[in-house]
Amino acid sequence: MDCLFCKIIAGEIPSTKVYESENVLAFKDINPMAPVHILIIPKIHIDGANALDESNVGVVSEIMLTARKLAEEFGLDDGWRIVTNVGEHGGQTVKHLHFHLLGGKKLSVELA
Repeated sequence: MDCLFCKIIAGEIPSTKVYESENVLAFKDINPMAPVHILIIPKIHIDGANALDESNVGVVSEIMLTARKLAEEFGLDDGWRIVTNVGEHGGQTVKHLHFHLLGGKKLSVELA
């Protein structure tokens, strides 16, 4: 498979890992948009949120709990954001479900 995130999971491409479990991997974004910018991904390949179904949606619960845990670890007591982009028009650039955990400064309310 020619998926950037699958290659990171396989260890073929280096990343700065901040969390790993059996089902989830979290690592620092190489082009951060905030002082804290972590990508949280499932280890199974899911194209995006539009490909979630009953067979794979359970991993999203673990991703959300991981986001909360990482927000605590990175001291985001004043608030944080979690975002997933879906499809080309939604800004998704890697076709592997991923969530951006952003924080460390006051974030704009503008999303577009």
